[in-house]
Amino acid sequence: MLPIKSKVICAMSGGLDSSVAATLLKRAGFDVIGVFMKFWSPPKKNGLIGAPNRCCSPEAEIRARKVANILKIPFYVFDFSKEFKKRIVDYFLEEHKKGNTPNPCVVCNKEIKFGLLLEKALSLGADFVATGHYARKVQGSKCKMQNNNSKFKIFRLLRAKDKNKDQSYFLWMLNQEQLKRILFPIGDYKREEVEKLARKFKLPVLKAKKSVEICFIQTTISDFLKEYLKEKPGLIVEKISVNRDKKHSNFKILGKHRGLWFYTIGQRKGIGLSGGPYWVLDKDVKNNLLIVTKNEKDLLKKELICKNVNWISGKEPKLPLEIKAKIRYKTEFAKAIIYPTFSHLRECANIKDKVYRVIFEKPQRAITPGQSVVFYKGQEVLGGGIIC
Repeated sequence: MLPIKSKVICAMSGGLDSSVAATLLKRAGFDVIGVFMKFWSPPKKNGLIGAPNRCCSPEAEIRARKVANILKIPFYVFDFSKEFKKRIVDYFLEEHKKGNTPNPCVVCNKEIKFGLLLEKALSLGADFVATGHYARKVQGSKCKMQNNNSKFKIFRLLRAKDKNKDQSYFLWMLNQEQLKRILFPIGDYKREEVEKLARKFKLPVLKAKKSVEICFIQTTISDFLKEYLKEKPGLIVEKISVNRDKKHSNFKILGKHRGLWFYTIGQRKGIGLSGGPYWVLDKDVKNNLLIVTKNEKDLLKKELICKNVNWISGKEPKLPLEIKAKIRYKTEFAKAIIYPTFSHLRECANIKDKVYRVIFEKPQRAITPGQSVVFYKGQEVLGGGIIC
């Protein structure tokens, strides 16, 4: 049972979901404070001001402030530009340099929205942080803490009521200390219900556009990477055979690429080869080779290795474990079994930390290093990891 008049800092982006979230909290009796976060935007160039970050444009701030005035709640602006650049944008660029395809939204949730903002909220005496994410949390079964005999009721992260809008995939990095302090007011609502509530409460946000792209990129990812990583040409090759010892492959040179970071596994358009179609199959970062295939079935793989795994309960479950996994936000759930670490897999992947092996019941298309694989059991998010 939540204490009466708990103080909640609600992240308000000026959009529909966060505005309705703040309204529901206020009507439920919480002491609500609205906060608009400013993130990094590309700086001025040639004397021109860069376009604002889509998540925190001046128009979005005006809408959020209007909603706060309607609700008669305090409203503040927190500038996290420097931290966002260091923790999110720099991470995004470094991962691309390594040949990976990162998901910055997952890291932003951990580091900024439920990291920096939560730290700031607690320092100001708030009890909770709330957002407009479509997700739910419940307090469930007891869990024994590692190296401790005491037991406590763990917080469980669940999929949203609206399965089409569910954003639990992006929240797999959360831990118990964070979940304890987080509220998801619209997690039990469908999108149409949220729109009806906005009309009912006369909130000026129904025409606000929902941003679905990476917020700090104004045109295309390719343009952004060209600006910050430049080009590094190399060969495009097609694998035609593998030696018996499987240590050496023979390749057919097809052309040149602009830089490995401009391509992702499974990509078909924009490779620039005639006589196709071709799909990006792999990247050899050491030799700067882009490996392509004419056979789309080559993209199907039955297993992956993942690192940086986070178990939301704080404790690794008994393995091996049957789960349903998602290797991308928009992909369907796939039946799989997750296995514990094998030392030889760490060596193969050149990783010092613990890794896990996920084997799927059916082959999955274009398993991509750098993306998140998220583990589900029924409606619950057990955790996730980074594909490597």
